[in-house]
Amino acid sequence: MGESVDNIIPGNRIFVTGGTGFLGAYIIRELVSNGYQVKALRRNKALPHFMDPTVFEKVDWVQGDLFDLPVLFEAMEGVDAVIHSAAKISFVSSERKEMFKTNIEGTANIVNAAIDNEIKKLVYVSSVAALGQPKKDGLIDEGNPWDEIKPHSNYASSKYHAEMEIWRAMGEGLNAVIVNPSTIIGYGDWNTGSCAIFKSIYDQFPWYTTGANGFVDVGDVARAVVLLLESNIRSERFLVSGENSSFRDLFNLIADGFSKKHPTIEATAILGAIAWRFEKLKTIITGKQSVLTRETAHVAQSKVNFDHTKILSQFPGFEFTPLQETIRKSCDAYLQHA
Repeated sequence: MGESVDNIIPGNRIFVTGGTGFLGAYIIRELVSNGYQVKALRRNKALPHFMDPTVFEKVDWVQGDLFDLPVLFEAMEGVDAVIHSAAKISFVSSERKEMFKTNIEGTANIVNAAIDNEIKKLVYVSSVAALGQPKKDGLIDEGNPWDEIKPHSNYASSKYHAEMEIWRAMGEGLNAVIVNPSTIIGYGDWNTGSCAIFKSIYDQFPWYTTGANGFVDVGDVARAVVLLLESNIRSERFLVSGENSSFRDLFNLIADGFSKKHPTIEATAILGAIAWRFEKLKTIITGKQSVLTRETAHVAQSKVNFDHTKILSQFPGFEFTPLQETIRKSCDAYLQHA
């Protein structure tokens, strides 16, 4: 099961990638609230509006990206630990090349810089997409082997091969641990990523499916990341997923939170195929990317459940936020700032 979980804080100076993203912003908030000195990588983009600006005022921002090798090496000088949460998430086939470059090559650059700077610990934020197919009991856990023969989304393949860079670095002596979150939900920018689910339901997206997946509060993932950072656990991965739910139940909860109508049209496999093609046509005409693509339509039809036993056993005091509570708080925040 791994080593004991005594807090072995590797040091007070933490370097974070992806800090202006959805999860990264919450990781930074968790670190700052725990008294860490945070240095974070930032491209030339505005800081996210959904986070209290006073949190970011305490961060030492470094201008650059995952391919600025001199910047990465210099940024890690004097740093005790690294949290690598930067990634490109896309289910659009035309963005495959860029996503592979960001997620795989970018991760290789991070671990190489970490090794060169003798970083004491690295926490890598992967995804449940990098795990294998369900076992006979229908559950996925940390031990599900990846099967190259099975069909995978481009995003899943990019995260799997990015993990290979982490395991390679572990073999070279880097103290690292991997976190595999399921679909992360919460209050963020509802125009991008998994937060777009809230915007779609707010706009009364009419479709629902009978598929199922795992969902987790963004704050819970941030807490899990910091817990693993502080522990002496190494060379392991942890699945972080709060609850398994059907998409229909999830959509209905969000609709209730916004006082909107429930989605009423069941998107069967055939209708789903028609719908994503229709949305693709709209994207071509309007230039605005839809949350519904060929890959997301496939995910919406699949029924996948995740087993979070390992992290709860490793950290007995850790609890996941109930899905209903996460959705209620998120909807309230979106309505307040809409």
